[in-house]
Amino acid sequence: MDPDFLNVFTQPAALNEFLAENVIAQGEKKKLIKPTSSNNPKLEELKLLLIDWINTTLKEEHIVVKSLEEDLYDGLVLHHLLEKLGSLKLDVDKIALTEKKQRQKLSVILEAVAKCLQLEESQLKWSVESILSKDLLSTLHLLVAIAKHFQPNLAMPPNVQVETVTIENTSRGLKTASAVEYITENKENLEAQSKDDAFDELFSRAPDKLDAVKKVFLQFVNQHVGKLGLNVKDIESQFADGVILLLLIGQLEGYFLNLRDFFLTPTSTTEMLHNVNLALDLLTDGGLLNFSVNSE
Repeated sequence: MDPDFLNVFTQPAALNEFLAENVIAQGEKKKLIKPTSSNNPKLEELKLLLIDWINTTLKEEHIVVKSLEEDLYDGLVLHHLLEKLGSLKLDVDKIALTEKKQRQKLSVILEAVAKCLQLEESQLKWSVESILSKDLLSTLHLLVAIAKHFQPNLAMPPNVQVETVTIENTSRGLKTASAVEYITENKENLEAQSKDDAFDELFSRAPDKLDAVKKVFLQFVNQHVGKLGLNVKDIESQFADGVILLLLIGQLEGYFLNLRDFFLTPTSTTEMLHNVNLALDLLTDGGLLNFSVNSE
């Protein structure tokens, strides 16, 4: 057994309980929420919100969900939910009593979900088997995707994340890999992405407005580096060696850069890259840069 496997569980009893409830066949993999994440307050908030949303949506059908794991695996609630939200008529029985019927029903339902959401198979974070086996992680991903598509104004808590463990039964024993997985959107990444998208759109759709944007940036830069007796006229060429960028950062952050730490008059590409890398490191350390930038 992989020694790291034992570290996933804080108590031996938790390990025994897990192995009793989760039979993993040879060569099989399972990804689960770590027991230590089960009591995450934001996770509980999301679960309660989804339960309330389902019950409110299906109130006229007199359906009451109390547990996401126990009440959604057979497809009955998902069937009613899709018919109510998407006005879909699915060619399946309302009630599937046998596991074979439930599997067939879930297959039709999840196929309809993927079609409505326009998702490729590689994009799906759930499967017939995972929903049928009452896997909470898959069920949450499925419900969040349905809610975002059919009711985008539903105020789900952002940045809900859980620690997961992927367990694989190999010939040498159980092998694990831990990770952090987001169930609802990472708001910080979205904000950074939206900023990137805004500039991408500006470059592709409104190139005529670029000059106006450059003028605004130039005014901003000169307002600060002008105090050092400098004047920037061209953003592309004068920022290339990293000198103006470093001096601007120093002015904005209110600190002095030691001249021994960078090249004030770089004469080679290596020296320019040193300056740019130093500037990017300063921005990252100051919490101002949370995405990767190629210094070259």
